[in-house]
Amino acid sequence: MNTDKIYAEAIANEYAPKETSKVVALKKLDRKAKSGANIFGYTFGIIFALILGTGMCLSMGQIGNGSTESFVAGIIIGVVGIIGVCINYPIYKKIKKKGMDKYASDIMRLANEISDKE
Repeated sequence: MNTDKIYAEAIANEYAPKETSKVVALKKLDRKAKSGANIFGYTFGIIFALILGTGMCLSMGQIGNGSTESFVAGIIIGVVGIIGVCINYPIYKKIKKKGMDKYASDIMRLANEISDKE
């Protein structure tokens, strides 16, 4: 067994021009349909989790001067963070559904072409 030949062929295959198959196109469309919702969900969730954490730190006196005003401000900021975290998933689902509806016809067409071909 010539391992040099196998190694050379493996490297050549990496650099050879690749034909895009319908399955690859289907995966790309699926990723494209869901990517906007994923980006929004992560960004919105991180921002409101940080807001919630800031409110918790203020209300526990870890940041701020530990006064009653910072305690009340911490509770208000924390509640805003909790609301943001709670509404993140329903908004994510709506954005994801909108993206999937946008690309549904193309995805269904490609999926039917792939299944009819086999």
